[in-house]
Amino acid sequence: MLVAIYPGTFDPITNGHLDVIKRALSLCDKLIIGIASRSGKNPLFTPEERTRLIKDILNDEPRVQVEPFYSLLTDFAKSRQATFVIRGLRAISDFDYELQMALTNRNLAPEIETIFLMPAERYIFVSSSLVKEVAKLGGNVSDLVHPTVEKALKEKFS
Repeated sequence: MLVAIYPGTFDPITNGHLDVIKRALSLCDKLIIGIASRSGKNPLFTPEERTRLIKDILNDEPRVQVEPFYSLLTDFAKSRQATFVIRGLRAISDFDYELQMALTNRNLAPEIETIFLMPAERYIFVSSSLVKEVAKLGGNVSDLVHPTVEKALKEKFS
């Protein structure tokens, strides 16, 4: 069974992330969405809230598992018998950081490959930071996130 990890903070998950998930599912038998809890990013949602949001959105996809992780990505991937990691690329500006991470992960765990996927063109500009900023200022994010996330954002910023 091919197991992949799609790690990220997903604060919050966007339609771009969901598009990458759909693409990743065509490459693996099981996709584990790993919710990273990095305190340096000052997340709006707790790891538990992000996990719940994603589970609610993807509850009809039996091949997806969602769980937070608190370790190195490579250790998490090994513990779940993952053979590759999925990373989304939106723009050339993402590439430098993602390449450094992929090479570091390869150094730590050469048996785990990194696969880069691009979301559909209509989501190339979408980021969690942008979504939070628009929602915080009362803007419409309905084209950028799932309705479950839109509702959660409205509750956070009300």
